[in-house]
Amino acid sequence: MRNFGWMGGWVRVGLTVGELRAVAGAAFGGGRVLVSAERLAGGTKKGVYRLTLDDGSTGVAYVWHPAEDYWPTRAASEPDDLFGHATGAGLFATAHREFSAAGVRVPRLLLAPTAGLVAGEVAVVEDVRGGTLQHLRERDPRRAEAVLARLGEAVRSMHARRRDRYGRPGLDGPGPSGLDGPTPGRPVERVVLDRALRDLAEAAARVERIAAVRQRLADALAERWAAVAPRSRYGLIHGELGPDHVLVDERNHPVLVDIEGAMFLDVEWEHAFLELRFGDAYPALAVDGLDGHRLCLYRLATHLSLVAGPLRLLDGDFPDRAGMRAIVEHNVARTLHQLARPS
Repeated sequence: MRNFGWMGGWVRVGLTVGELRAVAGAAFGGGRVLVSAERLAGGTKKGVYRLTLDDGSTGVAYVWHPAEDYWPTRAASEPDDLFGHATGAGLFATAHREFSAAGVRVPRLLLAPTAGLVAGEVAVVEDVRGGTLQHLRERDPRRAEAVLARLGEAVRSMHARRRDRYGRPGLDGPGPSGLDGPTPGRPVERVVLDRALRDLAEAAARVERIAAVRQRLADALAERWAAVAPRSRYGLIHGELGPDHVLVDERNHPVLVDIEGAMFLDVEWEHAFLELRFGDAYPALAVDGLDGHRLCLYRLATHLSLVAGPLRLLDGDFPDRAGMRAIVEHNVARTLHQLARPS
């Protein structure tokens, strides 16, 4: 794998046709020839490549390897931390099974996660060519309405898939090896609070406007956390379900991608993110019975995570630097707005 090359600056070049030929053979059989491999933009933790064969058919390869991961290395997290670095073929495979079992459309597997074909692990999925829901909303709002309605059904279906233990699928009970995953210790809302306080510290160290109100934000987090009542049932969530992580197929069905962050958690965590990312289209995704106190805490925690996280990513060589800075700026403003309107 070639890690870096000069393309108007130092960016990652990625895998070549020659390096991905064995992957195409395993996914599509030996009767067709791989003619091109296009590295798709947008991923931060894995490489995403469109594979085109000599008969015009296509697929998408996901590659998990440190050379494909733009995130800087971080210290080990707590055993019950829900928000560790969610990447890897194992998380993808388990999340794919969970969403499929919930009746939620994800790209069809053409090659299950496999080691030995390239450095790291690789899977191949169908190539959903309708673009993202984000782009569809811009170019064809009426068509996007139908997709949003179906996405709302998918959200409600996955959130109805419940467990009495929070955590990532496959890490919340006995696995194939017979070993248990991490045992939840702190309540979910305490995990979120502790993470939000870490994000606040990082953000305050790098953003003067956050530093100026750091104590007020810490107090607001503590007050919102104190208002949250205990809970012991959790729904399946995507974890980062924005319109850029929803593809549209030829039948106008939403197809969820970047699913490795899936977990069983308070569904309010997902809805705080959905509100932010979908804006005036959020009502199509809303559900009844959400806990207002949890939403209040999770909104502020979400904004802080979207300040600290992108700043951390910018410590590395992620190419879309302007896009990340825009996310930071937007969420700094939303964080400060939370102090003015704590809801």
